[in-house]
Amino acid sequence: MNKVEIVASLAEKAGLTKQEAEKAFDSLFDILIDSLAEGEKVVISGFGTFEVKTRKAREGHDPRSKEIIQIPSIKAATFKPGKVLKEKVR
Repeated sequence: MNKVEIVASLAEKAGLTKQEAEKAFDSLFDILIDSLAEGEKVVISGFGTFEVKTRKAREGHDPRSKEIIQIPSIKAATFKPGKVLKEKVR
């Protein structure tokens, strides 16, 4: 399912026009992205939890030269599904 299909389904279920549904969809994801960028955890009951975790710096190997390289620490967004989502997907 892609964004266009989600917006169409949202418009139908919520009784909105496609333009209103797209604005609501975009606003929701803007809020989610902004919250994660600020380091906040986003919890949607029944669906899951989004948060930003820091991956530690580590050593790796360059596959071409077999040389040991340093991989810097990074921040990555993670998602942990909630109970309701896990049960529905099973």
